Amino acid sequence: MKVYNSLTGKKEEFVPLEEGKVKMYVCGPTVYNFFHIGNARPFVVFDTLRRYFIWRGYEVKYVQNFTDVDDKIINRAREEGITAPEVSEKYIKEYFEDAKALNVIPADVHPKVSEHIDDIIAFIQTLIDKGYAYEADGDVYYSTRKFDEYGKLSGQNIDDLESGARIAIGEVKKDPLDFALWKAQKEPDEIAWKSPWGMGRPGWHIECSTMARKHLGSTIDIHGGGQDLKFPHHENEIAQSEACNGVPFAKYWMHNGYITIDGVKMSKSLNNFFTVRDIRKHYSGDVIRFFLLSGHYRSPINFSDVLMEQAKQGLGRIVTCVETLEHLEKNGSQGLTDEEKKELESLGKYRDMFIEAMDDDLNTADGISAIFEMVSDINVFVRDGASREFAAEAEKKIRELTDVLGIMQHVDDVDQIGADVQALVDERQEARKAKNWARADEIRDQLKAMGYTVKDTPQGAQLIKD
Repeated sequence: MKVYNSLTGKKEEFVPLEEGKVKMYVCGPTVYNFFHIGNARPFVVFDTLRRYFIWRGYEVKYVQNFTDVDDKIINRAREEGITAPEVSEKYIKEYFEDAKALNVIPADVHPKVSEHIDDIIAFIQTLIDKGYAYEADGDVYYSTRKFDEYGKLSGQNIDDLESGARIAIGEVKKDPLDFALWKAQKEPDEIAWKSPWGMGRPGWHIECSTMARKHLGSTIDIHGGGQDLKFPHHENEIAQSEACNGVPFAKYWMHNGYITIDGVKMSKSLNNFFTVRDIRKHYSGDVIRFFLLSGHYRSPINFSDVLMEQAKQGLGRIVTCVETLEHLEKNGSQGLTDEEKKELESLGKYRDMFIEAMDDDLNTADGISAIFEMVSDINVFVRDGASREFAAEAEKKIRELTDVLGIMQHVDDVDQIGADVQALVDERQEARKAKNWARADEIRDQLKAMGYTVKDTPQGAQLIKD
């Protein structure tokens, strides 16, 4: 397998630090609001990478943090008249609801900043002791120039950064390029903890360095996140971690591309975002996930109703094929034929195509294309019916690949239709036998209004959820 390493700017063969094991850290949300579709992309992308590693036989330890200490949380607490921890807990709960709808598996560890204050303080103290950080009026800053390799991830030149750097009002840092590791408490209602430098709270960047080391060790295999985090967040993480620990922080850095609205990056600061909670009012979580995986993770993708409808139709092609196979599993002929055995064997080539695509830097777009080709092949083969055994095996082959992508996991199968719907299907079949075409058509329209399409096959009526 090859992955694109942002640190080197090229695709590299993936070789884990420890054979058969993968340690992954992915930046999670700052929990002060519902997450938007742009936030959802890394959640889905790296969940898919994790699923793929597991499918290929790796043991994966996956850590995704919650930033539950932040200026935005403090401001939201003031707006809502509640405490900062209450804001955080509220939106952590909302995160899990939306993530579940997107079929995102919970991380092995979801560390919170508030639960790692002692670890963060110890980390900062080590940086001070090593001469990489200093205290100033209760704040602690990282001395950026002390880290000789600063800029190696983002390609930023420190001299160019200096020309645009400014010291904000109230800051007492020695150099405009220095960044905060610890922030002194400024207002009585700000959440704060005791530290050697007075009451205060952690800066943003130090959190991930500390929690990654705590749960995965000083060097990890993969650090992931959105492209917007490359600088300064991930650059600062490298500077902190490598100065403190004396070893490389992450072997591979992976960043997903932006989601745009009319060609402009989606962000809360521009107020051009759509939350997943709002999008779910119009599209299922499966469709949203399918949309996010339809393009290569490093490429920007544009969000629009047109593209969401295309994603819905694309996923629908796979769902319809699976529903056809489920119908044949109940109503098909008995016994696998020699022709069916050959067809099942030939379907293996699509699994190989899928692996080839996913091994090439997690190319989910081509992985989906391989599934589409398998579906088309199966649709042609079962056009005039098939055995129950063939249908069951063919469905397994589709679901094996869709499970890796995390799609179709909320799709109702035919067994779950209600008794009232099944009664109408049975009544329609009796009407057709009696050549009462008017009543049969009437029931067909009634089922359509209930969200079902009836497809008449040599094996009987097949019900397809619209």
